[in-house]
Amino acid sequence: MIRSRVVPLVVVTLVAAASLASFAQNRPFSPGTANGEWKTYGGNLRNTRYAPLDQINTDNFTKLEVAWRFKTDALGPRPEFNFQGTPLMVGGRLYTTAGTRRAVVSLDAGTGEMLWMYSLNEGARGDSAPRRLSGRGLSYWSDGRQERILYVTPGYQLIALDAKTGRPVPTFGKNGIVDLKLEDDQDMDPVTGEIGLHAAPVVAGDTIIVGAAHLPGSIPRRRDNDNGYIRGFDVRTGKRLWIFHTIPMPGEPGYDTWENNSAPTSGNAGVWAQMSVDEELGLAYLPVELPTGDYYGGHRPGNGLYGESIVAVELKTGKRRWHYQLVHHGIWDFDIPCAPILVDLTVNGRMIKALAQPTKQGWVYVLDRTNGQPVWPIEERAVEQSTIPGEKTSPTQPFVTKPPAFARQGVAVDDLIDFTPELRAEAMKLVSRYRIGPLFTPPVVSTWPGPLATLMMPSTTGGANWQGGSFDPETNHLYVYSTNQISDLGLVESDGKRSDMRYVRGTAPDPAAPPRPLPAAGAAGGEAAPPILVQGLPLVKPPYATITAFDLNKGDLVWQVPHGETPDNIRNHPALKGVSIPRTGRIGRIGVLTTKTLLIAGEAGFFTTPSGQRGAMLRAYDKATGHEVGAVYMPAPQTGSPMTYMLNGRQYIVVAIAGGNYSAELLAFRLPQEATTTSN
Repeated sequence: MIRSRVVPLVVVTLVAAASLASFAQNRPFSPGTANGEWKTYGGNLRNTRYAPLDQINTDNFTKLEVAWRFKTDALGPRPEFNFQGTPLMVGGRLYTTAGTRRAVVSLDAGTGEMLWMYSLNEGARGDSAPRRLSGRGLSYWSDGRQERILYVTPGYQLIALDAKTGRPVPTFGKNGIVDLKLEDDQDMDPVTGEIGLHAAPVVAGDTIIVGAAHLPGSIPRRRDNDNGYIRGFDVRTGKRLWIFHTIPMPGEPGYDTWENNSAPTSGNAGVWAQMSVDEELGLAYLPVELPTGDYYGGHRPGNGLYGESIVAVELKTGKRRWHYQLVHHGIWDFDIPCAPILVDLTVNGRMIKALAQPTKQGWVYVLDRTNGQPVWPIEERAVEQSTIPGEKTSPTQPFVTKPPAFARQGVAVDDLIDFTPELRAEAMKLVSRYRIGPLFTPPVVSTWPGPLATLMMPSTTGGANWQGGSFDPETNHLYVYSTNQISDLGLVESDGKRSDMRYVRGTAPDPAAPPRPLPAAGAAGGEAAPPILVQGLPLVKPPYATITAFDLNKGDLVWQVPHGETPDNIRNHPALKGVSIPRTGRIGRIGVLTTKTLLIAGEAGFFTTPSGQRGAMLRAYDKATGHEVGAVYMPAPQTGSPMTYMLNGRQYIVVAIAGGNYSAELLAFRLPQEATTTSN
């Protein structure tokens, strides 16, 4: 306790009130979107995904109509079916990456007419890229005279385009291109080097920051994979300004957290998520993934900084200011998947420049962004230790005490499907062949007939994932979409051909079953395990997907609702005839958008809508209560996070959709002219 001289209460109250008023007045509520534009992937460098617009509101959302649509089929050698992008809108022009070759297009924001298109055919380099297709977006920069669009190709090249014409800027790099596989403080094959990026580069001031991503999957080819270092570049020339070694080199801070001198023989630890910047503090915030491999760390003993850490670096120099590790020596694929959201809070009368980090494990970690200290206690608690040969797990892991988890954590009998006694009994029998336990229960060596694996929830994809959350700076409420589903984490000994790791993810085969072909290195899963379903139904009870609202001034949960209509296969399942099934939510990767009055998000997956059409709905909720206030039809599910802007007195909502046999498309909504006039 801090003791000091007594100050009259009235004076303290007045000073505190004045300070809070000043803090609120100076807080930048919506930089980047206040004028009706959307200049960065997350709306602003704080990644709040918020716009203070209210022409579209609770009274008229259901009146939205399609203003224009932009199909992307011709922007590559084949159509795309997983369009994850969020476009930008600046000066009446929309900018986005699109298509299977990741072209850049500029569209008229009022009509959707294409104004220009740029595409680079990278040949073998693009074909072997670890992160292909259209990616998640691009960046815009202007000094008041020049305007540039910056993006990273599938083959990991940084390109600067003239925003007005789409032509490469000749004074940037070599004819507009910086080869990101060069000047990376490591040797990398220019064609097959396993680094790419889906995320948009971040531009703040005159600095471009570029992340690094690798092949997703559970069978890494080599334990010393390419390292995911983070670099800053000059926005005018493309010159490298700095590099941050996410796996420290000898003599650098953090190197001693890699036991047995394992840092030089490890890889990955990139930043495949979006990054955030506080320009006032001059700091960039890097959400770092874990090192190679995702589920076995026996080759890299120790806590392994800066794996699964938030790292604050100086924007202009890349020098580390602070770090906070969310998972020690990770073996659960709990990569930090999305941008930290920069928030200005008032907690118990104390003003805090903070960041809120949604995670796969279902927590929001809230830290003081000036120094990395937790706003509420994060406790180191003992966790179960691994029994896998060669593995040395951390004896403790950080546990968030506030805010509460937004997703279910760990697997227990009470989590299993319970629509009917028969389904519960079948689920119990199935689970008896697996290991279950709380969060941070380690994987097991898979054996037949069991345990086949450890069941973990949230799954390896979250919780939250790359879509992150949305923050309302006027109420300090945070909104996060998340899922409740199970992953099975079993390990098998590597055959030494597909990977040089000692263990990789997989499931012991049934000796009586015919042999299955083994997946290739870098495959999205290990040896294919039987689906963890009960008569085709999810093993766990609903909700399967939710949107959660938090009051970050208090660290409290405000509301939580299932997001997405119940899937057809559940509504129409014969075992559930006569059973009342509430809305379950739909599992996907869904970004949310907050406006002056609404919380907006589309659905994942197809279902039969109330009108009998196959498709999905774009839904709006009262952001204060979570009550649904309207929904409009989309011919395909949401695949990219929505954004909004004002143009010529009309508000637009634009969202990327795709899936099934419906190829990628941008869909723009607005109100009919008469409704716009009424709402104004």
